[in-house]
Amino acid sequence: MSEYFVLSFIPFILYVVLKTKKSFQMLQQNWYNLDQRYLKWIFKNPWKVFIEIDMFFIVFVVMLAMDMISAMILFGVFYLVTSFLYYQSNKKEQVKLKLAFTKRVRRLSVTTMILYLIPLFSICFMFDVNYIAYYYFIMGALAYLNYFVVLVANTINLPIEHQVFLYYKRKATRKLSSMSQLDVIGITGSYGKTSSKNILSDILNVKYNAFATPKNFNTTYGMIRAINESLDKFNDLFIAEMGAFKQGEIKELCDFVRPKYGILTRIGTAHLESFGSQSNIQKGKFELIESLPEDGVGILNKDDALQVSYHLKNKCHIIWIGIEQRDADLYAENIHLSEHGTSFDIVWKKENIRATFQTRLLGKNNVYNILAAVALGKYLGMTIDQLVTGVKQIRPIEHRLELKPFGNVTLIEDDYNANPIGAKEAIEVLAMMPGKKIIITPGMIELGPKQYELNLEFGKQIGESSIDEVILIGKEQTRPIQDGLKVVDYNEKHVHILNDVKLAFPLIQKLSGGKKAYALIENDLPDTFNEKTK
Repeated sequence: MSEYFVLSFIPFILYVVLKTKKSFQMLQQNWYNLDQRYLKWIFKNPWKVFIEIDMFFIVFVVMLAMDMISAMILFGVFYLVTSFLYYQSNKKEQVKLKLAFTKRVRRLSVTTMILYLIPLFSICFMFDVNYIAYYYFIMGALAYLNYFVVLVANTINLPIEHQVFLYYKRKATRKLSSMSQLDVIGITGSYGKTSSKNILSDILNVKYNAFATPKNFNTTYGMIRAINESLDKFNDLFIAEMGAFKQGEIKELCDFVRPKYGILTRIGTAHLESFGSQSNIQKGKFELIESLPEDGVGILNKDDALQVSYHLKNKCHIIWIGIEQRDADLYAENIHLSEHGTSFDIVWKKENIRATFQTRLLGKNNVYNILAAVALGKYLGMTIDQLVTGVKQIRPIEHRLELKPFGNVTLIEDDYNANPIGAKEAIEVLAMMPGKKIIITPGMIELGPKQYELNLEFGKQIGESSIDEVILIGKEQTRPIQDGLKVVDYNEKHVHILNDVKLAFPLIQKLSGGKKAYALIENDLPDTFNEKTK
């Protein structure tokens, strides 16, 4: 009879595999619970974690009054139906970032499997027909608490993962030490790091063999992987994007790669929740500049009050850039924006040099990024002609005000972790486009106690611009934007609220009426922020 008992667990195992995959995805997107991010996500999302159909495992207590065959049938049918419904639910949900089956995930899979097999084997070994209801109840509870089982497995694996991390870090350190010709350029800031990195890479590669960390590989783990897998012995410049969620993380990256040059983009409110205060963000970002050697060079923004007001604690050479402040070492003026790109002049004040630049990139923030790259490029020995060529050759930056055709609609993709400064600029870019203008947004995140206030202001900015249609993703997430739109009396007939961004694409085609239109996708939140349809 115990053989049939084991067979009844097949649908249960199927369900656990499906749910574990989802738990792994959330764990991975929450940095494997770094700083308790995964645990915080669990308790911030009770509708996703606790209110699932498998919570009805508690009805297994009725098996106490049932015969063994009926109990096995009920258990198997319950998890067969649950697996089907769970699969259908996940299939409908928008997945922006799929689970990456890395070696770490495979190790985690083994540990998680062991955690489930231990009680299952124990039950089979000590099987007693009189306790069958209790066996099913225990396994049902473990399935229901799968997110926590995965958390336990992750905790068990931490010593192993630490040793794996040290192995690859030592390997990367040896590789950097062997490349005596290599100079490292660090880039950080609250906003614009990836754009600045890509722009700098395109410009410097006119003359040099520069390698930039790919995509958003801006953590220690990402940098280790980039160095070990992609840094080439022929590279003479290594451009390292540096991200952080708290003080000390930029310093840790600098101690690892030892940059000689540094660019600080803008300091704002991004990740205010994890940093704790604006002052902590300011100090955290300046860890890059304060890690530079005395013969190093830092590029700072004169238009950023938080950079100007900071008391720098080292003696490296500083080059100031700006647009508004004309006492910077070099500044941009005569800026002309259009749907085709941007043109502007750069003036080197002390050298009395002026040059005209053109780029396909959109937005004022990209002018700042180009200014920083040009400032460093010229310091490194590039000529004005080389710099002009480099700026003209800058490739559109993926998901950063990137134009993409979508039938008669042109999408403006600016869908990576929107921030107050970038969001305001994106609205300005959309407003200057010809034809019908549509915005799609779930709002901004990780802004701590200012999240409601800044999203309210975002809503007001949208309502006061010449935007024809507003599509909001997530009814609860976008509540502050809805309130902001009401403050400025934006016509609610032109506000559309959806729970899945996939539904926005057929809607924008409908709203365009078959005519030329532009649709700005402002921020595309990770799957951890998906709102569950109730």
